[in-house]
Amino acid sequence: MDENHITDFLNYLAVDRKVASSTQNQALCALVFLYRHVLKKDLPQFENLIHAKRPSKLPVVFTREEVRDILLQLEGVTWIMGQLLYGAGLRVMECVRLRIKDIDFGYRQITVRDGKGHKDRITMLPVIVVEPLKRHLEKTKKAHELDLEAGFGKVFLPYALERKYPHANKSWDWQYVFPASRRSIDPRSGAEQRHHLSEAVLQRAIKKAIKTNNISKPGSCHSMRHSFATHLLESGYDIRTVQELLGHKDVSTTMIYTHVLNKGGKGVQSPSDTLFQDA
Repeated sequence: MDENHITDFLNYLAVDRKVASSTQNQALCALVFLYRHVLKKDLPQFENLIHAKRPSKLPVVFTREEVRDILLQLEGVTWIMGQLLYGAGLRVMECVRLRIKDIDFGYRQITVRDGKGHKDRITMLPVIVVEPLKRHLEKTKKAHELDLEAGFGKVFLPYALERKYPHANKSWDWQYVFPASRRSIDPRSGAEQRHHLSEAVLQRAIKKAIKTNNISKPGSCHSMRHSFATHLLESGYDIRTVQELLGHKDVSTTMIYTHVLNKGGKGVQSPSDTLFQDA
């Protein structure tokens, strides 16, 4: 296939099949991989390529009452994790990948390591989770000590830290805040160790809570983070502070959460509401 064949195929996906922009991009990436790594050829630039339009969607935001109802449906570890999604603005993977050393009870803050865009940031530790989290960590530490006694207790370390600090993988500081209930084989090393809790556990719990409360919004775990940002702005915190807490590189990304601050169609009063006021 030459450049024209590939262009025609990608345009067919966008125009005739009306696929999403992500689907078209996935097809293009697959073709680039085929040519570069299998056929050992470079693809030319596509000058006549019609790009599928990426829809502009507003984030789903829960009201404070909806957030409370959702959290009331959670219990135990999922309640703590749900509070961190909403109360600290964490993403799901940021939450499940938290390490013991990332929690600072003294300053009531959480250090998010290697977040989206490979950036670290600091956010608050909600006071409401301090005592439940301490009790949870006491149980987690006992489980870690039992693993050590059984000859296990290692945890995956990112990058080359395992070579730089050969004993850190057994250290309590590096253990996950939310470990899995059972040990498993790490495919990267072949070692039996305890991974973090699967993000699917929290995702299912949040989805079930939304359904139980008959909330019609198409919400998810990430909606808790959207609600965190929106409710902070509603409370009067400046957008730069919220930007830092969320870890956004550009403030324009944070600006999307202002869409609900002026309720009722950008703060404009409907003419229907004043139609009979003077009657």
